[in-house]
Amino acid sequence: MLRVVEQDGQRRYCIDQLMATYREIATLQREHDREALTSSLVSIRSSIADWKDEFGVDTPGELRASIADLDAIDEIDRRRDIASEWEHLADRQPVLRAALNEYDWASERDALSV
Repeated sequence: MLRVVEQDGQRRYCIDQLMATYREIATLQREHDREALTSSLVSIRSSIADWKDEFGVDTPGELRASIADLDAIDEIDRRRDIASEWEHLADRQPVLRAALNEYDWASERDALSV
């Protein structure tokens, strides 16, 4: 899943993020039913809402910035870990949404190949 990009007269190869995302969506649709995908999305949204409430911030960046006010190493590490997890989950949300939005269409297309 490489993509060729011409830049400054040079040919470069990079991962084709669009194709990688389509494959990930297809894998989610094939390996999980609609309810499991919905539960995952609800869980992500709940975790993010809980962190927003707990720390009084709206973004992982704001949570990372709050570390400047802390002295306790354990709490600094905890907030850093949560910010990383938050960023990861925020990236997963659109992929799960896409898998759910096109679930019926993809299931029909997959069944046609059998």
